[in-house]
Amino acid sequence: MTLTPPTDVPAVVETRLAHDVHRVATTLLADAALDASVPLDATAQLRDFLVANLRHHHQTEDDDLWPRITAKAPAAAQDLDSLTDEHDQLDAALDRLAGVALHAGEGDDRVPLTTADTGDGAASTDESAVRAALYDAAVTVRDVVHDHLTHEEPVLFPALRAHVSPAEWQDFAQRVIATTPPVAGHLMVGFLDKVGTPTEVELVLSGLPEPVRPLVPAMRLQAAADLGVLRGTAA
Repeated sequence: MTLTPPTDVPAVVETRLAHDVHRVATTLLADAALDASVPLDATAQLRDFLVANLRHHHQTEDDDLWPRITAKAPAAAQDLDSLTDEHDQLDAALDRLAGVALHAGEGDDRVPLTTADTGDGAASTDESAVRAALYDAAVTVRDVVHDHLTHEEPVLFPALRAHVSPAEWQDFAQRVIATTPPVAGHLMVGFLDKVGTPTEVELVLSGLPEPVRPLVPAMRLQAAADLGVLRGTAA
């Protein structure tokens, strides 16, 4: 198979794929939340993946990427500060999403988790309440993420092309990979396969530590199975 090279610089390609993963994953969680055929533990895994990865993504932007850009382009600081303000809004939405109890034994101040059957095969009132709370929080995160990315990309993509060298991007990307929380990481592989071309996905995955790379095929298979459950298409 011939792979078509990416048509943009790696910084933009990798950032666009990360953003598209966030778009698709937040949409999937909102869609799955009210679907009684999707087990709550499957939505919990996706929720935990999103909370950890969205927080990490914007924190690395605020703490590392923005300073790299403003060091070369001080005039970009105002626009980047506005994006950081939106990151703060996202944090509040993520706090709410993380506060929906989807694991047994979570705090008393969260929505109670139960998967008890009512006797006629219908979900219990408690499970319905859990799903409703999850849906409300997931929709808020989805909407905040989608709106934020429409604001961020017109600012960030030109800045990446103009002010972040390939070497600087590689250093930043390696720092991001090294500090990414180990929460359902296989889902990232599965989502990347959905949003990127094979060449683009390989570009991203080539940055994985060498011990992890042999695990990618297994991660891909597990992601396909888990995403099938979340989409209601599992065999």
